[in-house]
Formats: sequence, C-alpha cells, structure tokens
Amino acid sequence: MSKFRPPLTAALTRRAALAGLATAFASPAIAAGEDAAVVYMKKVAKDMLAAHRQGTVASFKRAILRHADVGAIADYSLGQYRARLTPAQKQAYYAGTASFMARYFADQSREYVVSKYEIGDADGDGDDINVGTKVYLVNGQSYTVVWRLGKRGSGFKVEDVKVLGFSLTYLQRGIFTSFLSKRDGDVAQLVAALNR
Repeated sequence: MSKFRPPLTAALTRRAALAGLATAFASPAIAAGEDAAVVYMKKVAKDMLAAHRQGTVASFKRAILRHADVGAIADYSLGQYRARLTPAQKQAYYAGTASFMARYFADQSREYVVSKYEIGDADGDGDDINVGTKVYLVNGQSYTVVWRLGKRGSGFKVEDVKVLGFSLTYLQRGIFTSFLSKRDGDVAQLVAALNR
C-alpha cells in the first residue's frame, strides 16, 4: 500500500500530465456582459493560477475544494466499485481524492509553464455548461481545454475538464479502478492510500 502514489502517477501518460496541468490555468479574456459561467471561470482561473504560483499541494487543494464537485468526481472515479464505499468511508475518501488531485497538479506545475490564457464562450443546455479555453505554454505549445460546469444552486462547480479530448475525471477513474481491481475491490485500501 505504501507504493500507491507511484503507480497512480505513473499511470498517467506524459500527454495526460500536460493536459491536466494545462486545464488548471485558463484565464479570462472576455469583456463586460459576460455569461455567468464565464464570470465563474474567472474565479476558478484566479485561484488556480495563484495555486500554480505557490506550487504547493495545499494551495491546489484549497482551489480544488472551492471549485470542483469533489463528491461527484470521487463517486464517478470508483466506477463499478462505487457501491462498496460505505457511508463511514465517504468523508475520508472525498478528502483523499481532493488530495490526490492536488498532489498531481502540484507535481506537474513545475514542468509546464503557462504564458497566456484565453477563455471563450460558454455553451450548453440545462445543468451542464461547457466553457472552451485555450492555454498557451512558454514552450510555444497551445491546447484547447473544455471545462464542464454543473449548476449548483445559483452558482457552478467544475465537474470535468477535457484536454485534447481526454477527460481528466475519466483518466482518474481508470487509475482508481485499476488500483481496486488489484485489491479485490477493497475500497478501504484506496481510502488509506489516498490519505497517506
């Protein structure tokens, strides 16, 4: 179990790592009269950029807890093992999932430096809204990033991020379910590993 972090990190390809970091730094570039989802993305961008500048797990975790729908992302990440999560394990599992995401972003923040960012328009119907962004790295590469926001009361939460068509929540689900499949679906082992 003490070897949980390396396999989780190693399971992400270099492309996925770049994609994950790039998604964290979309910064707004829209004028007055903005859509509420775009205004919300400005808040997300500000917090994620501040976390990137600090480069710490704690700074990323604060931003993740503030803006991500951690519960929904964590539940989805369990895949077919979701029913095995007991009510007593939920709080520790959700906290561990947020820590896992924060460690990942902090690790990757040292390698990928963003030079500028643009947030596009929001589109979608009902409770799901996509906000397209473009991220430019110092090395000259650029990536299209789509944030999926879900309405929560009068506001929003980030439910997923897609970079180059790759869903970060889907990638995380693959990592978690792979870990569980090697441990007979024992969610307690995953919870313990995520909270180390």
